[in-house]
Amino acid sequence: MLTQNLGYPRIGSQRELKKICENYWAGKTGYKNVLSVGKNIRLENWQIQKEAGIDLIPSNDFSFYDQVLDHSLMFGAIPKRYNPVMLKEGGTELDLYFAMARGYQKDGLDVVAMEMTKWFDTNYHYIVPEFYKDQRFKLFSTKIIDEFYEAKQAGIITKPVLIGPVSYLLLGKEKEDGFDRIDLISNLLPVYFDILKKLQDLNAEWIQFDEPFLVLDLTEKEQNALRDVYQQIRKAFPKLKIVLATYFEQLGANTALAASLPVNALHIDLVRAPQQLDEVIAQLPKNVILSLGVIDGRNIWKNDFEQSLAIIKKAKEKLGSNHIWIAPSCSLIHSPCDLRNEKNEEVLTPELKQWMAFAKQKIHEVMMLKNLSSDDPGVNYQYQLAENKYAHTNRKISTLIHNEVVKQRVSSLMPEHSKRESNFVIRRDKQHKLFSFPFFPTTTIGSFPQTTEVRSWRSQYKKGTITEQQYIDLVKEETAKAVKWQEDIDIDVLVHGEFERNDMVEYFGEQLDGFTFSQNGWVQSYGSRCVKPPIIYGDVSRPEAMTVQWSAYAQSLTTKRMKGMLTGPVTILQWSFVRNDQPRSETCTQIALAIRDEVCDLESAGIKIIQIDEPAIREGLPLRKQDWEYYLEWAIRAFRISQSGVQDDTQIHTHMCYSEFNDIIKNIADMDADVITIETSRSQMELLDVFADFKYPNEIGPGVYDIHSPRIPDKDEMITLLNKAKTVIPYHQLWVNPDCGLKTRGWDETKIALTEMVAAAKQMRENIMAPALV
Repeated sequence: MLTQNLGYPRIGSQRELKKICENYWAGKTGYKNVLSVGKNIRLENWQIQKEAGIDLIPSNDFSFYDQVLDHSLMFGAIPKRYNPVMLKEGGTELDLYFAMARGYQKDGLDVVAMEMTKWFDTNYHYIVPEFYKDQRFKLFSTKIIDEFYEAKQAGIITKPVLIGPVSYLLLGKEKEDGFDRIDLISNLLPVYFDILKKLQDLNAEWIQFDEPFLVLDLTEKEQNALRDVYQQIRKAFPKLKIVLATYFEQLGANTALAASLPVNALHIDLVRAPQQLDEVIAQLPKNVILSLGVIDGRNIWKNDFEQSLAIIKKAKEKLGSNHIWIAPSCSLIHSPCDLRNEKNEEVLTPELKQWMAFAKQKIHEVMMLKNLSSDDPGVNYQYQLAENKYAHTNRKISTLIHNEVVKQRVSSLMPEHSKRESNFVIRRDKQHKLFSFPFFPTTTIGSFPQTTEVRSWRSQYKKGTITEQQYIDLVKEETAKAVKWQEDIDIDVLVHGEFERNDMVEYFGEQLDGFTFSQNGWVQSYGSRCVKPPIIYGDVSRPEAMTVQWSAYAQSLTTKRMKGMLTGPVTILQWSFVRNDQPRSETCTQIALAIRDEVCDLESAGIKIIQIDEPAIREGLPLRKQDWEYYLEWAIRAFRISQSGVQDDTQIHTHMCYSEFNDIIKNIADMDADVITIETSRSQMELLDVFADFKYPNEIGPGVYDIHSPRIPDKDEMITLLNKAKTVIPYHQLWVNPDCGLKTRGWDETKIALTEMVAAAKQMRENIMAPALV
């Protein structure tokens, strides 16, 4: 019985990758230093897994930004706008790579970034490949070969990881009409052959092909492409050993297809979909190894050894020890690096900590399960089993977890608790009368730049080097500056800037009962953006107001409308590590009630515009359409519970970013927010089409510039986007705003961009009014 890992966190245990990349982008360090830090992270990751005893250790799971972008560069799938001139004048392949991810605005070039979207139902973002009719591919980057050789030089024979050809194409988008991207498979496959030949020449034994689309609904054409691809690969490389990896859901209707592919091992996710085991075993050929994904790669809870051992025992009895492997359910990039880095016992208490396992601990859990499932596990391993059982028993009975008041409140909810008093048309008229905004009203999504200085205040306060009052005074001063500046450029609806907040979810998690948080539990969201998800371990409630103080203070500084800023219940759920001892729907409803209390308190404090961000609604959608209805029912209900306690003339906004809405537009409308703001600039307003086709009834703010890129669009570019929006959405429904919050941007670029945005909105108003004056 062997063990394998599908991928390891790439950010470094102290976020070394984030720091070196951001210094490189800022011109504070050189190319060689970036490569050196990347190499050190890889070597450390391989060594950790080798020392733990993992048999099949992955390579090419490291990335400087995103693994899908790595493949696009590797295959030469580089959009034409990234002209080779970018590699001149001392530029490097890495500069081209970062330009594709972040855009490029330098040396007379102004190139927009590639589109970014969510990786299945996770909070990880990937860079979307762009495909064109009859597109040709070539081996442009040899990263996968170089990293295999690098590990080999260090004495470690790794298992290189590739996104499978079909999944890679399905992850992308056709950028012109008249073809299906899956038809590019015949052009793409020769590059895979080239890569496999080079790896085989270096004596690579196992190759991991990730085909996560096997857990989704596939067309007949896509199924046939999978059959053809792996038959061709097997024919060309008969001796190469292939692991086909699936994760995040069950194979379901694709079980027979996956089992029929000519591979040596099949990996399945038995954490998210334990029910698939019997069916997969029944259809798996006798010569194919089954990799059992029994360690949760997406959460931080300690594995239940007894439960996992029962699964391993069943597989062992059916297939034999030599035909099963033990593994995490998916790549561990979704897990923090190392629980041992959590030193603050006042925050993460020993009782809570004993229930948890981060990536490094999960690697050891894999090995422990292998040892415990052997014919003679020995006394030491039996002690480990008893210790594991004690931790799980302790968690079930702990008084930290259960709050009967919260449970009673959830059970007492009535239908009226999820409905506004009046329908949108009535509310809209009351709100327009109260606010008297012009056409194309301007606002931002909420946060303003968190400068090094602002972050240092929070750090000093936590360390005790400044008092609480000193910290509050500093944040108030920064808030006042932001309010004054917004007034100066004439934004219509202001925000307070969120300078007191660390993260849009963590900030609330720190103030809600039932949550705890970590010091170093960082995971990658995209590129250098790392988040530290709160940990929901128990019943959730709000002991006191969380944001009212800051919103009320900001409103006191201006006669303009101040927008209260909250994170919605589904997003708090999705972007946290969630307790796994009750349904997610129950936990989400508890959070919704806590947010509802905050919304009502904001209204009572005079805040009449309140934004409840829900960027994760689409992300939480089950991967199989047959499971959508149940999820959408409780998710939309949770949002409506959170916002339905206010009066008609209080305007509720929500924000969503990097999501495809086509399949769930009716459900988005059912949220019944008065205004929705969405990301649209990277797709050049393409995402708005569905809102037009559906005749979306409420007001909508399509983002007019991409805040995830350092490039600064001008007024004319924004007007072009707004004119596109106006062709599909009636102008009287349109708001003007950035794609997302501005926390990660600098003040210089923010001030220029928002000034241009306001100018664009005013020009649009003039253009609308001009015909009436003729």
